[in-house]
Amino acid sequence: MRTPEPGSRPPLRRRGETYTEYAKRLPRPVRSEDYVRELDELAAEPAITTDRIFTVPNVLSLMRLAGVPIFLVLLLVYELDGWALIILVFSGISDWLDGKLARLLNQTSKLGAILDPLADRLYMFVIPIAFAWRDFIPWWVVAILIGRDAILACMVPFVRSRGVDALPVSYLGKAATFALMYAFPVILAAQGTTAFAAVMDPIGHALLIWGMFLYLWTMLLYLVQVRLLVKHNPRLPKHKR
Repeated sequence: MRTPEPGSRPPLRRRGETYTEYAKRLPRPVRSEDYVRELDELAAEPAITTDRIFTVPNVLSLMRLAGVPIFLVLLLVYELDGWALIILVFSGISDWLDGKLARLLNQTSKLGAILDPLADRLYMFVIPIAFAWRDFIPWWVVAILIGRDAILACMVPFVRSRGVDALPVSYLGKAATFALMYAFPVILAAQGTTAFAAVMDPIGHALLIWGMFLYLWTMLLYLVQVRLLVKHNPRLPKHKR
């Protein structure tokens, strides 16, 4: 049996598509069903088979979600920037920790696959607006960050109409989110007139600029992937989506 070339990534198998049909769409059609299954495993994200709810990663994700309104009250109502910063730091640590624990403890779940990105998107929506409200960042930064996510959300129906639930998450996209999620706490820590704040200010804005560049670049890459998917794959009937 042949094995995939290092670094290669085959096209995703569509929902309801047999391995025989999938093999015909490969750049070099093959007859070995085992090889096609191997390609399918390489192309797809790891399967999530458990319906467990009360897991350590899920509890961390729920705590992150609960931290959103607390963060807004602390920052916008009472203007307790130090306590708001603690919420952001906890959010960043728990975001990294829940993924590690899910794999380490074998506690990957369907609920976790929903909660984790939901918390990420919610923080990426709430933090820029709150920061612009307090004049920490300009409003045009908010427009770029939220507009990017809105554009990608509009692409979801086109992807699913071709039988694909979602395009693979790239490491570049994760790097963009990583830079932004670290930029915001640093910018918050830079508020004030202390020497520490003076050091944090350029670091925070450098991370913000770098994260925004990666955020926009990954949007362009995603749009190219959607265009290729729509161009080379026919629209599926509604009952097969």
